[in-house]
Amino acid sequence: MKKPYSNFNATMAIAVASFRSIIRSPSAVVFSLAFPLIFIIVFANIGGSSVTVDVGVAKTTDTLNPVYKILANTKVINLIKDQSTDEMAKNLSKGKIDAIIDIQKNNSRPPFTLHIQYTKASQPKDAILKSLLNSVFYQLNSQGGTAPQPVAEIKETTVSGREYKYIDFLLPGMLGFSLLSSGVFGTAFVFLSLRLTLVIKRFFATPVKKYSIVLGEALARLIFSWIGALFIILVGHYAFGFTLVHGFTTVVNMLILSAIGLIVFMGFGFIISGIAKNESTVPPLSNIITLPQFLLSGTFFATTAFPSWLQGLSNILPLTYLNKAMRDVAFEGAGLGDVTHDLLILGIWFIIVYAVAVKTFKWE
Repeated sequence: MKKPYSNFNATMAIAVASFRSIIRSPSAVVFSLAFPLIFIIVFANIGGSSVTVDVGVAKTTDTLNPVYKILANTKVINLIKDQSTDEMAKNLSKGKIDAIIDIQKNNSRPPFTLHIQYTKASQPKDAILKSLLNSVFYQLNSQGGTAPQPVAEIKETTVSGREYKYIDFLLPGMLGFSLLSSGVFGTAFVFLSLRLTLVIKRFFATPVKKYSIVLGEALARLIFSWIGALFIILVGHYAFGFTLVHGFTTVVNMLILSAIGLIVFMGFGFIISGIAKNESTVPPLSNIITLPQFLLSGTFFATTAFPSWLQGLSNILPLTYLNKAMRDVAFEGAGLGDVTHDLLILGIWFIIVYAVAVKTFKWE
C-alpha cells in the first residue's frame, strides 16, 4: 500500500538542504558569526568609543542656578530628567546611569551645594565626571576678583552596585546585528534565487505545499541563527565577562528573543525578494532597511548620545526594542514577562511587515 505524501517530511527535507546551503555560504558565516565576533573583540578591548556620561537629575534640583546651566551645556554630559526617583536609584546601582546630581540653593555661603551620588558600577565614567565638575567649579569659584567667594561646593557619596561593563551593552547589539543581517539578506537572496532559477516552479510540480517551502527555509535559518547566537553568548561570557544573571535561564530567554527577532526580520527579506528584479538589486534594497537600524538602534552606541529628534527616530525601529529586551534579560535578569512592551512593539512590526510581504512576495 502506497504511503500518503507527508508535507512534514518535505518541510524537514527542505530545512536540511537549506541548512547545508547556509553553512556552505561564506557570506552567511561572515555576517552571522565573523562580523559580530570581530566587533565584540575590537570594541570590548577598547571599551567603546562613546565618552558620554549619563547623569540623572534629582526631582528636587534647582535648575535655574549657574552650575546646572553649565552642566546642561557640556556636551560630554547627558542629563536625564525623565526618570522617577526610584527608577533613577535602580539604574544608578546597575551602572546604567553614571551619577545622580541634586543642586540645592543655600541661605548662606556658598550659594549652592551640589550633592552627587556616584556608583561603583561605573567607576571609569566617575573619573571623567569628577574632572569635569572640578573644572566647572574652579571656573565658578574663581569669578569675582583676587579674593573670590566660593559659588558652590560638592558633597559626594558612592553607592555599591553590579558593574555594567561595555560588553554587557555591546554583545546584545551584536546579536541583533547578526539576526537582522541573516533575516534580511539571507531570506531575500534565497527566495529571489529560488524564483529566478525556477526551483520554486519545480516545487509546484510536486505535492509539496507552499508553507512547507517557507517553513523549511525559516527553520534552517532559525537553527543556524541559534547556533551563532549561542556561540557569541558563550564567547562573550567566558572570554569577556558578559553578564548572564540567571545563567542557563538567561541564555534560553535570549535564544527565544533571537527567534522572535529573526522571524520579524525575515519579513523584510520576503518583501525585498518580492520587489527585487535581480540579485544585484538586493544589496541596496537590504541596506536601506538594515543600515539605519545598525546605526540608530543602539547597536554600537547608546541612543542617549543622539540628539532628541534622532532618538525619536530610533524609537520607531524594531531592532531598538530587540536590543533593549536582550539587555534587560541578560544584565537585569528580566524574564520574558518583564519585556512585554518590547515584545508588543515587535509584534506590531510583525503584523505590518508580513502584511506588506503578502502583497509583494512572488512565487514565480
